[in-house]
Amino acid sequence: MFEPWGILVILIVCPLLGGLPLIAWITYALTHKRLSQVGTRNISVSAAFYHGGRFVGILAVLSEAFKGVAAVLLTRVFFPDGSFWELIALIALVIGRYSIGRGAGTTNVVWGFVVHDPLVAMFVFFFAGISFTILQSRQVVKFGVLLLFPLFVALLHISDIPRMFAAVALAGLMGWIYTKIPDDLNLPAQQAQTESQAMLEFLRSDVYDGLRQRTMVSLDEELDAAIVGEKAATLSQIKRWGYPVPKGWVLPPIDDPELLTEFLQPSELSPLVVRSSAIGEDSEHSSAAGQYETVLNVISPQALQSAIAQVQASYNHPSAVQYRRDRGLNDTAMAVLIQQQVQSIYSGVAFSRDPVTQQGDAIIIEALLGSPTQVVSGKVTPEQYRAFVLETENSSSVQLEGEGRVPQALIKQVAYLAYRLEKRYHGTPQDIEWSYDGQTLWVLQARPITTLLPMWTRKIAAEVIPGVIHPLTWSINRPLTCGVWGELFTLVLGERTLGLDFAETATLHYSRAYFNASLLGDIFLRMGLPSSSLEFLTRGAKLSKPSWESTWENLPGLGKLLKRELSLEKDFKRDYHKRFIPGLSQLAQSDIDYLEPSKLLARIDFILELLRHGTYYSILAPLSVALRQGIFRVKDDQIDHSVTPEIAALRSLSAIATDAKEVLLKFEPQQVFEQLKQTPEGEKILQEFNELLQDYGYLSEVGTDISVTTWRENPQMIKQMFVQLMQGNEPQSGAKDAINSIFADKPKRSFVQRRVDIKGRVTEVYSRLLAELRWSFLALEKIWLKSGLLKKTGDIFFLNFDEVRRLAVGGDSRLIQQLDKLIELRRSQFRQDSEIIQVPFLVYGNTPPHPLAPSVIYSDQILQGIGASHGQAEGKVKVLRNLQDLPEIDRDTILVVPYTDSGWAPLLLRAGGLIAEVGGRLSHGAIVAREYGIPAVMDVRGATWLLQDGQRVRIDGSRGIVELSNDLRPS
Repeated sequence: MFEPWGILVILIVCPLLGGLPLIAWITYALTHKRLSQVGTRNISVSAAFYHGGRFVGILAVLSEAFKGVAAVLLTRVFFPDGSFWELIALIALVIGRYSIGRGAGTTNVVWGFVVHDPLVAMFVFFFAGISFTILQSRQVVKFGVLLLFPLFVALLHISDIPRMFAAVALAGLMGWIYTKIPDDLNLPAQQAQTESQAMLEFLRSDVYDGLRQRTMVSLDEELDAAIVGEKAATLSQIKRWGYPVPKGWVLPPIDDPELLTEFLQPSELSPLVVRSSAIGEDSEHSSAAGQYETVLNVISPQALQSAIAQVQASYNHPSAVQYRRDRGLNDTAMAVLIQQQVQSIYSGVAFSRDPVTQQGDAIIIEALLGSPTQVVSGKVTPEQYRAFVLETENSSSVQLEGEGRVPQALIKQVAYLAYRLEKRYHGTPQDIEWSYDGQTLWVLQARPITTLLPMWTRKIAAEVIPGVIHPLTWSINRPLTCGVWGELFTLVLGERTLGLDFAETATLHYSRAYFNASLLGDIFLRMGLPSSSLEFLTRGAKLSKPSWESTWENLPGLGKLLKRELSLEKDFKRDYHKRFIPGLSQLAQSDIDYLEPSKLLARIDFILELLRHGTYYSILAPLSVALRQGIFRVKDDQIDHSVTPEIAALRSLSAIATDAKEVLLKFEPQQVFEQLKQTPEGEKILQEFNELLQDYGYLSEVGTDISVTTWRENPQMIKQMFVQLMQGNEPQSGAKDAINSIFADKPKRSFVQRRVDIKGRVTEVYSRLLAELRWSFLALEKIWLKSGLLKKTGDIFFLNFDEVRRLAVGGDSRLIQQLDKLIELRRSQFRQDSEIIQVPFLVYGNTPPHPLAPSVIYSDQILQGIGASHGQAEGKVKVLRNLQDLPEIDRDTILVVPYTDSGWAPLLLRAGGLIAEVGGRLSHGAIVAREYGIPAVMDVRGATWLLQDGQRVRIDGSRGIVELSNDLRPS
């Protein structure tokens, strides 16, 4: 039993030991530099020497040597000295070092191997030293050693087969890692710590001498933007993806151009173009467009030398220096990109998104005959085109607007190129320079459109807090939501959250909530989630599974998150009984109508403290439900949502309505409540109805918006629902309960159901707290209306919480003087924003223009969404954007809404089907639709604009599609 325990210890302890960031801790403690944020972002010994200096580097060597030796000695506790398990321990150590600690593990292996097999280590060191002295090539020696040490192991231990295989596996793993991470020794030695420069120059000698002797940096290689600049690195990446990029070479900063000029030999038949590739140029933060030199038609070695010098000198041109200063950019260095010059017949630029309107799906293309420099120079007016790419699973097409001398087929090819490159860069809008030589469409440059960043998305945000939002609501919801998301992301990422501002997670555009897709995309990439994560936010694409490599790298953080998920039920029950129930009881016992402003402010602060804890559960509980439902593949109709407040209220109301029908065998819908008052049995029914209204009076049309009237304040909504239930529109819960009973004994369903019940309880607590918060603000507003501080009912919702606090505390005379004007200005803006029928799904930049009508391209007259409630229905469309004027609805009506919340339930009682612009399978509308057996399709983008009243459609709630009628398609 001792050896199995040893294997377990090795496979668990060694990866964790390898991932221990001792180098990062040492460097930060002595220099206050975070290696994960500088240079190549490796946590390595060479990075410690480079950024921390000699002393830090020596300590880094000792710390990593300790790990390697410790792994071998730990193995000897369980196995004999020199066993192959020591190599397995080193493999596990290196895996942890790479996946968790972001290093190659070279030092760990070297010192661990010295302890494991000193004789083999001595032979390897001897041959490595001779090889480096002769060849002066660090790369050759590094990979040569990986061939030598398994060979020596095989020669000296020919009968120990497991050890030979382990040595080969260790060498193969190290070789693979070397190809995956950049080398800090390739960074410019002049920018390293002074005491480390001599050593780095010596170790880098193969970079310089090798360049002179045998190789040059080519666009065919995987290049690091920190060394060769974003422009060259991006082109190398695009070239490796398979797109045509002119053959090119890169001269890194401070490198000698002699070999390049001797090798390339430009001529009139083979001209070159020399371009800048400054560190930081063409990045998401700065395009530096037009700041540095580009030299065309270089036709001799002498001209090439001169062009390189000219481009390098342009880095220090006064206008370029001022550009960097104006944007707060650090001075770095200039790499030079030399490419074969394309003999252009047609050329131009393409924007994968419209940089002027900043919205829509149009690709903007500018084109003309000849060189693309004419387009970017602004001296020639190019032809302009707008293109729309429609891509389905089986086909793709391009619709084009504009005509000119450039062939339409070529423009469509450019449009598709821009579309594909944007997808490659996870939805980030791209500025692409292109050229066509009669045979090939070449990519000359690609960079983010900096004016269209960050990207803001309605995905998820529109479901979390739908509709037009008042300033007071937003000033409370935003810090609560952003704070909790920041906490969860920090839990997973740890120190990799440095530089991220979680306060920028969400914002308002057109008085609607948007999430920062650019920030979330950065977070997803740091978490190692698939690139489709950002496409999910920007295009609604399906999410793919993350790689095992990224999962392993984030294992410690994911483990912490999993621990939170597993303890969710216990934690919530603890807070429910010790925090939420006592808090709600305390709030219920006080009469807010008699509280002074200072007391009301204290009450509001008390509620907000409870909400901070509630927000954590309101975010983690739905995540837990979705995770468990996905893992155990429990279907929506196998889940009971009876704990969810609106479903519980609906079922209770249905039971009361059933009793009422027995009391009133005949009734007039408009006189139901008057008729019930006439009998003792009816009075009992009314009492039960009022008790229900008291229990669920905290619900509203939008549960997360405190500016929306609650059921308690306006019971007309629930009264109308009650009458409809009496008329026979009851939930189809019998079949649902039967299905539930079939699966009641299945552990998988129970495992998910417990989380659904917790989610329902969380929703109840959160909704009650928000209602109490609303009523507290209304009490405060009532006082200020009476004193004349506010003029109209609802004025308080046009203030933010900080302004409310300043008014309640008193003494802010300047705010009081500006109050009427401020409120009227915001009310006017709110009114204007409310009139915007269709807001963009995506917004680019921080100051988007007024939204345009969305560009729509039909695909076989089918709209795709998310199937949320099974079944099919055909009927006439009724578009309803709010609950102000309730229309006549029957089973032939397909209700089309922007979102759904508890307040929409009365309409769903009568409708034949539901189409919603936002929401998923766990949204309020989906749950209520399933409760009533109504087909529902959620997340149909632009549905309230695309579909028209009276239009006939067919919806399929299983497949998530909406089929449009041929004769009534919107124009």
